[in-house]
Parts: sequence; C-alpha cells; structure tokens
Amino acid sequence: MADSNTGQRPNVLLITTDHWPAALLGCAGHPVIQTPTLDALAASGVRFTNAYSECPVCIPARRTLMTGVSPRTHGDRNFAETMPMPPLPTLAGTFAGAGYQTYAVGKLHVYPQRNRIGFHDVILDEEGRAQYGVTDDYELFLGDGGYAGQQFLHGMSNNRYVSRPWHLPEHTHATNWATAAMVRTIKRRDPTRPAFWYLSYRHPHPPLVPPAAYLDLYRGQPVDEPYCGSWAAAPERLPLPLRAARLREEYVAAPERTAAARRAFYALCTHVDHQISVILGTLREEGLLDHTVICFTADHGDMLGNHGVWAKRLFYESSANVPLLLVGADTDGARLEPRVSPRLTGLADVMPTLLGMAGTAVPRNVEGTSAVTAAARPWLYGEIGDDQFAGRMLHDGRYKLIYYPAGNRLQIFDLQADPHELNDLAAAPADTPAGAEAAAVLERLQLVLVGELLESGDRAWVRDRELVGMPDPVYRAGPNKGLSGQRGGHWPPPPRTDQQQIQWFTGTTGAT
Repeated sequence: MADSNTGQRPNVLLITTDHWPAALLGCAGHPVIQTPTLDALAASGVRFTNAYSECPVCIPARRTLMTGVSPRTHGDRNFAETMPMPPLPTLAGTFAGAGYQTYAVGKLHVYPQRNRIGFHDVILDEEGRAQYGVTDDYELFLGDGGYAGQQFLHGMSNNRYVSRPWHLPEHTHATNWATAAMVRTIKRRDPTRPAFWYLSYRHPHPPLVPPAAYLDLYRGQPVDEPYCGSWAAAPERLPLPLRAARLREEYVAAPERTAAARRAFYALCTHVDHQISVILGTLREEGLLDHTVICFTADHGDMLGNHGVWAKRLFYESSANVPLLLVGADTDGARLEPRVSPRLTGLADVMPTLLGMAGTAVPRNVEGTSAVTAAARPWLYGEIGDDQFAGRMLHDGRYKLIYYPAGNRLQIFDLQADPHELNDLAAAPADTPAGAEAAAVLERLQLVLVGELLESGDRAWVRDRELVGMPDPVYRAGPNKGLSGQRGGHWPPPPRTDQQQIQWFTGTTGAT
C-alpha cells in the first residue's frame, strides 16, 4: 500500500523529454514509432492533442514549465543561456512550501547550473556543458565507472542529424542513468511526506546515439518519409527562418540520411519509453503507483525533415505541438476519466494543473490555467526571438496563424482539415472558397495577434494596429567550424571559464 501517513495528498511525478513531437506516439496513430509504455499511460488518463510549447526552444520552454508564466513574463524568448531564473515562484518551490519533498533528476538547463530552483536536491545532467564550470552528476557517474570524459567520444554533435550506436555499455547511456537515479530517489523517499519528483530525460535531443539494441528494433523497417507542404516547395520564397534552416549544412539531408536520422530518433524515443516502464514498475513495487499523479510532456518537438527543415524554433506542428499525458491518482480530487482531449493547452498550464491535482494552492502570479478544472482558453499565443528570425503564433484550437515579422509574412492553417499543414490558406486566391475562408480567419486572428504584439513589446512591427513587420534580409549561411555544439573529451575537466569566454563560446558556436 502507499505510504500511510501522507494523508490524501498524492505524490506527483513529472516526466519531460527534449525534442519529442506530439505525433510520435503509437496511440496518436504514428505508423512507425514504438511507445508501448506511453500508450498504456495515455489509455489510463488524458491525452491532450492540442498541447503546445509557447516558445519552442529548450531554455525558454523550461522556464515556462517551471514558473507557469509566459516568455514575456519570465523574460526569455530567445535562448538566454546565462540568464538566471527570474525571481518567481517555481513548481518545485511551491510544492516544497506545501510540505512536499522535491527532487529532480536529469536536465534542468538553468544558470548557474547548480541552482536548484526550489528542489531539495537535483541529480544533474547538463549534456556536457562544461564551459560553465560544472562537472555534473552524470559525468561523475561515468568517471566512477571508469569512463571519465567519454560521453561525447562517439563524435556526434548535440545539434546535427547524423547517427551511430551508443559507444559505451548500455547501462552508461544517459537515459539509463537518469532512470536508475530516479529509481534510487523514489526508494529513498521520506515515507511521512508526499513527494514531487521531476525526471527530465535529455533525449531524443541529438546526439542521435541510441543503444544498438534499440537501433536494431527499427533496422530494416520502412520509415515514414517527411512531408512537405505545397507552400514549402520553392525555398527562395520561404520565410527567413525556414530559408536559413535549409541553408545550414547540418540540416541538409539526402533521403538515405534522412531515413537513418529518423530511425535513430525513433530508437531514442523507444529507449526512453521502455525506461519509463522501469519507473512505473518501481512505483508499483513501492505501493505508490495508485497514489501518484503522473504527467508526461516535452519542452518542444523536432521538425525531423518535415517541410524540408530539422530541429525546433518554429511554430509548425512538429516543432511546437508536444505530447501531454496526464494520469490521476486514486485519491479524492485527483482521479481522471481516460479520454482524448482537444483542449488547447500550453506548458504554462502544467504547474497549476499539477498543483491543483495535489490540493496545493497555485501562486497568484501564475498565468497558466488548470487543464482539469479551469475553463478552456479561446486562444494560445506563442513567441520566439526578437530579431529577424523571430516568429509568432496564434492558435484558436482549429486555426493556427504563424507570423514572421521579417518580410511581414503570415500563414494560416486549418489543423482540423490539414493536420500536417500542407496548405497555407493565406496563399489561396481571394476569389476561391479557401481564400475567402482565410480572409475571415485572418481578420479575426490578426486582431488578437496585434494585441499580443503590443503587449509583448513588439510595437515596431505594428502601425495603426496593422502589421508592418520589418524588411526581409538576404541570408547567407556561414561556415560551421564548431559543428554546432560538438563536445570534446571531458577528462580532465575543461578549465572554468569567465563571462567573456562564455559569451565568446555561445556566440560563436550556437551551442544548445
């Protein structure tokens, strides 16, 4: 049975991954991916199909997840690696203040790196970001096992889509390590208090280095090909962020390389899925499974070659639409009926949802709303970037408006009729039914978008409440000498860097 003296307050387990699109679930109808554990969780709770990352890149998304506020409020809609967390209540700190024991395992992506952001303890995996002066707990684990500094000796970069099998024994893989650390954390809990556990897997974020056994699961199987909208067929006419993405060498892929990258990506997902089953088995064996709220999500998705581009930072479905699974506990107020919900949700909603299901008060500054008890929102706003590569999104649950200020470009997609965003309604001739539909949607959504831009400090893109944007510059891709975040040997640990060196490193290599 569950720990008997924690009252009726359930434990809460939040599991996040990095780069996982909502479509990559067997229960979502994907033709290739193998996710039996997550499919079982989805069948036991609520799967939200319209969940989005308000800023689809790692650090801003995680700030929103951990504070329940929008990028405009927490101050980062770019990727501010050395910006400290804002002085806002955090999910972990709020649970801790309510008497919960709070522990995190895996990737936090905060600065300074050992900032616990309200957790009582953090067992840290920083993906090899030794330039900030921290040797994380995963590096310590490798060193203790005789593999000091070897995690990146496979030669695969954190931002490129080439792949190979993991080069060390399977138990040393970051996914296995995070699982084992969380299992130990659960077993070492204080039985007199409820717990909030945060398990943050670094994969399927590149490097694409799944264990060989998981790569073998997909070897020889047909892999679904990327899809490409009619609007994306002419690269020279694409919005600037897409033109730039297509020109960057690390994202250019021949068909055989695309298939290999997708296989390796799917293998990383299945590896995470199977390791989650170990966590669930531990909860069951400890008598905690029925007394634990479980939430699974991701900071953002990955384009995986769809529309000719890779990675994130875009508001197309593959990049911005994230999985959100929520399973209640068998306690009063936390039980959920299994269903698939089209409710429009964002990462800011996770904090008030989990706090509410645990009977814990939500800080007044939180902007997200409970996905269980609050009224549905009429729209969701997303924003990324301040410069010529900026993008904005307005989603009303059916129609999605994407705005690029560079060139003052608008796109409109009917996600109900066109879930892969193959047809840009904004490009339809005005005298056609699709064009008339787009004009009506544009008039309605653009009014809301303008209001959001004015609130977000983007007034330069608006004149007399009309979108004017900015000039559309010519983009020329430069060399990529650093291979977009390739790490080296981490033994002995690299020297601690000063602020000037950090700025040089992040500005030169674009490490993420």
